[in-house]
This record gives sequence, C-alpha cells and structure tokens, in this order.
Amino acid sequence: MKRSILVAAMLTALIPGLAVAGDSPAPAGAKVYFIWPKDGQTIKGGKFWARFGLREMGVAPAGVEKKFTGHHHLIIDADLPPFDEEIPASKNHVHYGKGYSEARVELPPGKHTLQLLFADHNHIPHNPPVFSEKITVYVPAD
Repeated sequence: MKRSILVAAMLTALIPGLAVAGDSPAPAGAKVYFIWPKDGQTIKGGKFWARFGLREMGVAPAGVEKKFTGHHHLIIDADLPPFDEEIPASKNHVHYGKGYSEARVELPPGKHTLQLLFADHNHIPHNPPVFSEKITVYVPAD
C-alpha cells in the first residue's frame, strides 16, 4: 500500500469525520509549521507578523499547478476544514494564495488558536494533508 494512502487511512481512523485529502500528492516528510509565533505566546497589541515554515515542498501561488507545491492557509479559532474540499475563504480561513510565507495578522484581545494548512493550486489539501500543530496565542486587553 502506498505510504500516502496508508497515512490518509490512519488519519481517517484516528479523527472521526475526517475526509480523505485531494489528488495533489505530498511527499513523505512534508511539514508545515509556525516559525513565529510560538505556542503560548503573548502578543501585545494583537498585531504581529506570522511567519510560516515548510519542509520537503515548495510554495507556489494559487492557480500554478506544479507537483509538491502549494500555498499556505491560516486557520484562526476554528477546526481544520474537510480535506477533500476547497478550503473556504473567511475570517477563520485566511488564504495566502499569492505564495506568501509570512503575513500581518491582527487579533482582538483574548485567547486564540492558530493552525496552518497547506493546499494545492485549487485550495484543496494535499494527500496526505500537510497541516501544523494547533497553537494557542494570547492577546491581553490594553
């Protein structure tokens, strides 16, 4: 059994209701992660530059179809969307379709979760899906 199919099957078994990812392959060892902020970070003023890291894949703008490439999506205060559908665009699902690896983010006071999901030229997660750990950041009230 191909490794990507095995990983997708394992994820589906471990996470109830999880759909299998799209048709764009992700290589073994592909990883997306936050360079900054770190989990548990306090962000004064709520405005910051989020910096995204990526291993074993390349960044390409939306609409550019090239094997093992895609672009970042920042999931704010939400769970990951279905892996077999286009990622919605909303205040909770922010697309970086121009190929950005960093972005200016502004959050209101409170506790927030952030997670990265890497997706192909059509905004559909790769197979197997490439997503970061969910981190928590805090914005104090001024």
